[in-house]
Amino acid sequence: MNTNDAKEYLARREIPQLFEGLVNGLMYYRPDDPVEYLEICLQKVRELGGSEKVRWDTFLCQEKRGLPPLNGGQARRSFFRNVLPDSANYPYRRYDRLPPIHQFSIESDTDMTETAELIEEYEVFDPALSRPKIILVIGGPGSGKGTQSLKIAERYGFEYISVGELLRRKIHNTSSNRKWSLIAKIITTGELAPQETTITEMKQRLMQIPDAEGIVIDGFPRDVAQALSFEDQICTPDLVVFLACANHRLKERLQNRAEQHGRPDDNLKAIQRRLMNFKQNAVLLVKYFQEKGLIVTFDADRDEEEIFYDISMAVDNKLLSVKEPVAGPSELDLSLILDSGDTVDAESDFEDEASDQSYVSEVENMKETLKKLQIMFLLGGPGSGKATLCEKMVHKYGITHLSTGDLIRKELASFTERSKHLKDIMGRGEQVPEGTIVQLLKEAITTNQVCTKGFLIDGFPLNVKQAEEFECKVREPSLLLSMDCSAETMASRLLERSKTSPCIDDNIETIKQRIATYFQVTGPVITYYESKALLCKINAERTPEDIFSQVCASVESIF
Repeated sequence: MNTNDAKEYLARREIPQLFEGLVNGLMYYRPDDPVEYLEICLQKVRELGGSEKVRWDTFLCQEKRGLPPLNGGQARRSFFRNVLPDSANYPYRRYDRLPPIHQFSIESDTDMTETAELIEEYEVFDPALSRPKIILVIGGPGSGKGTQSLKIAERYGFEYISVGELLRRKIHNTSSNRKWSLIAKIITTGELAPQETTITEMKQRLMQIPDAEGIVIDGFPRDVAQALSFEDQICTPDLVVFLACANHRLKERLQNRAEQHGRPDDNLKAIQRRLMNFKQNAVLLVKYFQEKGLIVTFDADRDEEEIFYDISMAVDNKLLSVKEPVAGPSELDLSLILDSGDTVDAESDFEDEASDQSYVSEVENMKETLKKLQIMFLLGGPGSGKATLCEKMVHKYGITHLSTGDLIRKELASFTERSKHLKDIMGRGEQVPEGTIVQLLKEAITTNQVCTKGFLIDGFPLNVKQAEEFECKVREPSLLLSMDCSAETMASRLLERSKTSPCIDDNIETIKQRIATYFQVTGPVITYYESKALLCKINAERTPEDIFSQVCASVESIF
């Protein structure tokens, strides 16, 4: 092979450009193990699609792109024109010296951010196969993400990925690598690991489990930028579980964990830094997923089994039921993250008043979403015509009908821990706890909030305590519609119905007992909402058309 053939081959394969990028990277990073570094770079070249995709600065971080190329600023000239002589008499050219390389900062991950070209987008999941369900579990440090993530994975047969463990394992296995030594220092100070490094490690792990039915990812994303990167480079998650817990409780848990397990990132300074990062990022991150209708939130300051059966119910309804939407936005209770009465240690980093005000503002904006929706209660005795009225209202106003009876039956048909608990209670002949009914309603509202104009809740509340608890956990209703119908009319309708649709409890004695119970139970509730000027009595003795006309007049006054 003559010189011209060699030059033609090198030019055609873009070898000079490849070598220029590799040498630039070596001179910039000065790795302790240059062979390992070159192997990593060559792997990235394959991911990029070949040497023709490589530029002089491909292996430099984004912040240093202002550096001149090794050939003295002539980026488009071939590297070998500066190295190989054109003739035997042409002297070698010397490289221009690079500017001095400053020490990396471990207070920020920006110096360690890898160029996007090193993380070229590629298909993590085989497009020919069904993509696994992806559940992201997020929350403050110490909120129980790991515990709940493992429980979810075990229950549904999903794969489990802990982003923190991925990074800690990599740090342990490459302790002599300068880059990962710096990342270890970053994590130890309570800062976030470099975003693209985290995404890369996650990609590699995901590609090792191509046949997974579902994947639970613990502790990711930590901020909106990571969420965007995950969607751009991997996929949109199917569900995001947010475990909300007050900062003072998180701090207590982390300090206890530090005493028991001694994790390096559970030192006091790192704990304070991690909690500050969480506080700053949590609201915007939750709001981002809310707008996509992907998130459900849970109070994490409870027994872990109680939290888990709530999560299981959400997973059952959002991912495993084809009749339900994927998920709806969840209201984020400020008190679950920010402690209104807390005083913070002087050495902690929670003193930024402007940041706190912004934080509160974001939470209040999120609560406004629910306030814009109309929530109506509908009470009526057996045979009062509630079912017919509900159908018409849903059709006319585009609202969602919720029935406490239907919600309880659906829960009993599931396989959650709460379902088992309810079956035991009802098996003993006891009533479903009022708190459970309110929680079921809250979750149903949260799930459907994004795709409806309002809610019509049928058969609720049955007592004043339920009403007060609903107002505390959700909000005050816009209206209570009460079907005003005499016991005689209801009994007559039920007896007539039994002729065409026989029902074991539609005998005269049972009917009378059911009607009497209804009046006894709901009387105080009607009085309660009448005192709040939220009661609308509907004359249910008339024809269905006349009843609906009166209802429309009342409903349209609030829409």
